[in-house]
Amino acid sequence: MRQRSGTPGSTPSSHRPSRSAAAPGAAFVRRPARRGRAGIAVLALVGALLSTGALSTSAGAAPVAPAGSAAGAPASSGLIAAMQRDLGLTAAQARARLDAETTARATEPRARAAAGAGYAGAWFDTATHRLTVAVADAARADAVRATGATVRTVTHSARTLATAHRAIDALKAPVAVTSWGVDPRANSVVVKVVAKEARTPAVRAFLAAARAAGPVQVQETTAAARPLAAGTVGGDPFYTGNVRCSIGFSVHGGFVTAGHCGGAGQSVRGWDNSAIGSIQASSFPGDDMAWVNVGNGWWTTPVVLGWGTIPDRLVRGSGVAPIGTSVCRSGSTSHWHCGQMSAYNETVNYSDGRTVYGLTRTSVCAEPGDSGGSFISGDQAQGVTSGGYGNCSSGGETWFQPVNEILARYGLSLVTS
Repeated sequence: MRQRSGTPGSTPSSHRPSRSAAAPGAAFVRRPARRGRAGIAVLALVGALLSTGALSTSAGAAPVAPAGSAAGAPASSGLIAAMQRDLGLTAAQARARLDAETTARATEPRARAAAGAGYAGAWFDTATHRLTVAVADAARADAVRATGATVRTVTHSARTLATAHRAIDALKAPVAVTSWGVDPRANSVVVKVVAKEARTPAVRAFLAAARAAGPVQVQETTAAARPLAAGTVGGDPFYTGNVRCSIGFSVHGGFVTAGHCGGAGQSVRGWDNSAIGSIQASSFPGDDMAWVNVGNGWWTTPVVLGWGTIPDRLVRGSGVAPIGTSVCRSGSTSHWHCGQMSAYNETVNYSDGRTVYGLTRTSVCAEPGDSGGSFISGDQAQGVTSGGYGNCSSGGETWFQPVNEILARYGLSLVTS
């Protein structure tokens, strides 16, 4: 097995295979020999649409291994350490939370079915370690409780909130309105605005029109979001022209990533500057999704890079994690970071005026060059990094394009272990 080394800021051609052995925890990632190598870079879009020049990053160490998941495998020590660092948990709390999140993920589809038309959303309660389901039809509450979920009775159904969300999508938003989406915990559409511009005439007019569409709550934020674009393994870098992005997830025939990383027909190079293939389809703005075919000796693997923080992760499916559950991200700039799922199906109005619909918001940090990179919860693929604000020193929020939507749009299927 060859290993890759590199220095942040070097050009892709500066990546050279190393034959030295990497012990667990060393600053190397195991790689197959060149003709069988699976690319491992996914770019994260954070904040505004940003791309990096031809940069590379050091790889993290570790053998590929599954982590605690539906398969019942124990969580790796690296994953537990990352949750301790990013979520402020003890090791015992992290293990207990992973177990509870697995249960919640399995409960949510049953609870949704039991709620019927009264379903108003669900989230993982980090205090009780149980799934909470909002129900707008009190007659359905007992059936939902029978699935093992906690019930909160609310006024507006998910259908009502989705209708309001679509109506707001039709409005022209000023740049100071950074995002909007349904928050089941608030039982309303939450609109976020930059605090210092919250009372400008343009923002006030937008909010008045939004409130006319349905139940709305307004939250203030410090900055506008921006995308960060900087064999195929999630989190590894790839290049289109002088732009670096990150690989999201391997699919049969290639990999998926963010649409703002390049347009259909563009050639794609890997971490070693060798040809991988080309972008087969891309959508941005509106959506932020793309897929790249793989050839020229590259192949696909069901792996997301742990960058030495944790063992590389095996991908076993794409079950959607409930709001409140932990989620981690791999990208070629800031590597491996964790946080939690904050909201589904948000509309993000990036600072350059381009709007993307249907993104999932998280508390995970990201930086330019992470665009397109993997979001994974346990061993379940969640999405590819689109954009956000902040960085991994001061914190921030990041949105991802859900992977199941990409698969459905392009008729693709994940490579899984």
